[in-house]
Amino acid sequence: MVDGTRIASVEDVPEVGSYLFTAEDAFTNEREVILVRCERDPGVEAWINNCTHENQRLDRGSGAAMRDGEIICPKHGSMFDACSGDCDNGEAAGTTLPDIEIAVENDTVFLTDDNYTYLHEGGTDDDDGPDSTSHIGF
Repeated sequence: MVDGTRIASVEDVPEVGSYLFTAEDAFTNEREVILVRCERDPGVEAWINNCTHENQRLDRGSGAAMRDGEIICPKHGSMFDACSGDCDNGEAAGTTLPDIEIAVENDTVFLTDDNYTYLHEGGTDDDDGPDSTSHIGF
């Protein structure tokens, strides 16, 4: 049995796109987190919903843009590997998305990261959008 909080079923995580939820960090800051499908076990990964280059949400509420197993930043087009979080192109090249520890058991995704507490499905109430004008649309 997994020691963690249920987030969603694996079926809730789209094959292409993301499942958005909100968690609270150790400093009581609300953080958006995305679940994305990954070809490696356990089949789903969790990342902070923020580009490493600039304060830019990857999932703005309708799923992160993805192509060929990579999450695409909507501002500059940097692409992050869905399994490792690594970016090797664009403005965010050489960086890695901050990960959140999860576990999958019986087709259910659990938050197991001791630094975060699950709050709710969906994003934060603070929806001011990106910090600057987006240049790429999907």
